Amino acid sequence: MNIVVYPDQVLRQKAKPLTQINKEVYQKVEQMMELMYQAQGVGLAAPQVDWSVRLVIIDTNSNKSEETVFINPVIIEEAGEVNKEEGCLSFPGVRSKIIRAHRIKAHAYNLKGQKLEIVAEGLAARAWQHELDHLDGTLFIDRMSPASRLASSPQLKELERDKKATRISV
Repeated sequence: MNIVVYPDQVLRQKAKPLTQINKEVYQKVEQMMELMYQAQGVGLAAPQVDWSVRLVIIDTNSNKSEETVFINPVIIEEAGEVNKEEGCLSFPGVRSKIIRAHRIKAHAYNLKGQKLEIVAEGLAARAWQHELDHLDGTLFIDRMSPASRLASSPQLKELERDKKATRISV
C-alpha cells in the first residue's frame, strides 16, 4: 500500500460508503495507520491509498487507537472560522493557508460498527474537514485562495510533470 500523489485521478473520485467491516478492512486500516504515522501525518483518507471508500484515520495526538478510525463520517455542524496553514500527504512539499471551521460536530462508525458522535476543535477539526474533503474528491488546493494557488503553482506543476512518482511509499 502506498500514498497516492497528485495528480492521480483517484484523488478526484467520490468515495463509496463502506458497507461491510471484515478482515480485509482491518488489514487495510492497519496498513493505512502505519503509512500515516511513518509520514508523520495527522490524517489519512482511504482514497489517498487508492481505496475508494468512506473511511478516514484522524489522530492529532498519536494515540494509535481504534477510535482514530472513522467509517462513513459526516460533518453535521460547523462553527467559527480560522485561516491556518495546512499540507497534505498527497501533495509533498505543498503548504498553504486554508480557511476552515474552527469547531465541528460529526457522526461516524468505528471498526466495531458502533455509531460515534465526535466534537472537534482546532487542529482536530481541521483534520476532519481535510480528510472528509478527500472522500468527496475535493483537494486542499481547491480551497486555496487565488494568490496561494499562484504561489504554489511551481510545486504543483512539478508534481504534474513527475508522472513516475504518482505513488510514494514511506
